[in-house]
Amino acid sequence: MIHGRNAPEHRRSSTICLVDPLSSLLSGIRAEGSVVSHAVLTAPWTIRFADEAPLTMISVLRGGGTLLLPDGIERAVAVGDTAIVRGPAPFHLADRPTTVHSSHAAYEIACFTRDAECTAQELGGIHWGTGSQEATALIVGAYRASGHRHERLLRALPPVLVIKEDVEVCAWLETAAADAAHLSAGSQALMDRLLDWALVCTLRSWFEQAGADAPSWYRGLADPVLASALQAFHDRPAEAWTVASLAARAGVSRALFAKRFTKLMGRPPLAYLTECRMDEAEALLTDTDLSIAQIGRSVGYADAFGFSAAFKRHKGLSPSTFRAAAA
Repeated sequence: MIHGRNAPEHRRSSTICLVDPLSSLLSGIRAEGSVVSHAVLTAPWTIRFADEAPLTMISVLRGGGTLLLPDGIERAVAVGDTAIVRGPAPFHLADRPTTVHSSHAAYEIACFTRDAECTAQELGGIHWGTGSQEATALIVGAYRASGHRHERLLRALPPVLVIKEDVEVCAWLETAAADAAHLSAGSQALMDRLLDWALVCTLRSWFEQAGADAPSWYRGLADPVLASALQAFHDRPAEAWTVASLAARAGVSRALFAKRFTKLMGRPPLAYLTECRMDEAEALLTDTDLSIAQIGRSVGYADAFGFSAAFKRHKGLSPSTFRAAAA
């Protein structure tokens, strides 16, 4: 899915600065070399995706096929569709579901597993099949994760989601992929950034269309009353927020804010704040070498003791025990 404006870039430092939840959750997922820039397949065919990537994005430029997930889910994709599959379990894409049980051309993408024999550079120019008029053309991006911040995003997504794109955009994307496949200077970085942009745009489009199925933090950011308060909290999570101060940011009474927040977000304001702070603390414990006290201050606790007690109450382990277990 390629449309909309570029998501703003954010710098990571030892003091947390979150612009919005989606940007934060996506900060640990990147397309780094794991790109099949232009795959063309002539039926019958199957592709097995075995990279164990947390997210895999497939854009159908021409033709189509059926996604076959390990839990039995089958999802058809056609020209103009962009699908995002939640990992890490392997899955298949086939020209049709029955192909896997008959003679066909079988391909596999597994360049980022421990014993892989191919390289990221080899993936950049893959061109399968004969390229006939009936062939299916794909752009595939397997996203690798650094750290654990993305796990909250994965919990908010279905096993597979599909967004429809304009045919004109698909033609432009295919041209860009073909140019990058020549492996000229900077082509891999170009495709990586293009796929990062595509992932953000696709997820935003899906969240906008998901309605009540979208995660509560996304619905809240779209709410005219809650948006400013949520934005303020995610910008400055260490501040001593109260229901009264958040209501003041929203420009409504404390009672109205608390009622509306609980109805839309599924939990009272302070419960949501604590949950977000503990999720952020969990990511910092696993992804950084900050001290327990530093992490506590980053998420709004004046001392290590208060933070440790709150973390153990919500996560079942002390911060130091959690960090050791994660390591």
